[in-house]
Amino acid sequence: MNFSWRRARSIAYKEYKHIRRDPFTLAVTLILPLLFVGLFGFVIDLDYKNLRVYVRDNDQTSVSRRFLQEVASSGYFKLLPVHGQLELERALMRNDSPALMIIRQGFGRNIRNAQPGQVQLLADGTDNVQAGIMGTYIQGALQQAAAIFAKENPDISSLSAPAGERIRSRFLFNPELNSRWFIVPALSTIIIGFLAIVLTALTVAKEWENGSMELLLSTPVRPAEIVLGKLMPYFLLTFVDVLVVFVLALYVFRIPFLGSFALYMTACGVYITGALALGLLISVVTRQQQAAIQFAFAAGLLPSFIFSGFIFPIENMPLFFQYFTALFPQRWFLLISRTVFLSDAAPAVLGGALLAIVAFAAVMILLAVHKFKTDVEP
Repeated sequence: MNFSWRRARSIAYKEYKHIRRDPFTLAVTLILPLLFVGLFGFVIDLDYKNLRVYVRDNDQTSVSRRFLQEVASSGYFKLLPVHGQLELERALMRNDSPALMIIRQGFGRNIRNAQPGQVQLLADGTDNVQAGIMGTYIQGALQQAAAIFAKENPDISSLSAPAGERIRSRFLFNPELNSRWFIVPALSTIIIGFLAIVLTALTVAKEWENGSMELLLSTPVRPAEIVLGKLMPYFLLTFVDVLVVFVLALYVFRIPFLGSFALYMTACGVYITGALALGLLISVVTRQQQAAIQFAFAAGLLPSFIFSGFIFPIENMPLFFQYFTALFPQRWFLLISRTVFLSDAAPAVLGGALLAIVAFAAVMILLAVHKFKTDVEP
């Protein structure tokens, strides 16, 4: 018996009727993307701001005061001046600040002589990420203050500035280093990777528990037609979520979209297909909703957070895990999503990532069809 599009459309129409009668599925599909975007887009902010830092200025010159103005105006620090050794010790005993900054004597003289200024930063090392970022912020403020002082005092402009003060940094694609530009484009990876798998895993597993799937398998419908018919309505439903996240990213978070829209939509379509097929495979293997939801969580959330590069940079992982992450489509789709949002890279540059997603989707569909065949044949 050959493949029939009419039978596949009939399965798709049956699934469409099932979705319409299931308000829980529709609610999860429409509400979950908004929750994800609200949680990650508004709540999570990787930028450190208004850090309470005690300051002791032992130089007390116009140059040191200008440096402190630059530090305070950056928005990263809330400076709390302390005077005298006793007040300094009391401030440290309160332990309500992650750092203490001490401006050494001769700071202004060194800057006037085009030499590096001496600033000591005592940071709380229990949060090593915060401590490292504070050091970077302080160094940037020091360079900015030195540059402003040189501009306002042209009489010393002929002096050679130290190498550190000649550095001029420019951040491409994300000039302000806004963490939301880093997080929001990757949200579709998590939403699709979890929602699509859960939708097909739970609904089909429910049919196994109710016995309706056995009745369907006893009809002349072929396994490939069942798989395609099951995927089509959920594909459209999940694609709506992709469009919701895309619109929120552009018009709520004001994230630019500089790449190829056609490439992004193509990658979304292929990634959705692979995730839906994986959920279908989970339902066929488990045949129980409780087991299906556990596997769906593991297959949808863990790779999206751990092996995609969303939280942990892949380059910092051991070599084995760097290669291991290549097995998960989340890594490649996240790469495409961030690249097409923030840069105008040529589609050929992302061709390898797109092929990896296509390969994953093809393997999942073949496995789902094969599993259905083994269930049909005695």
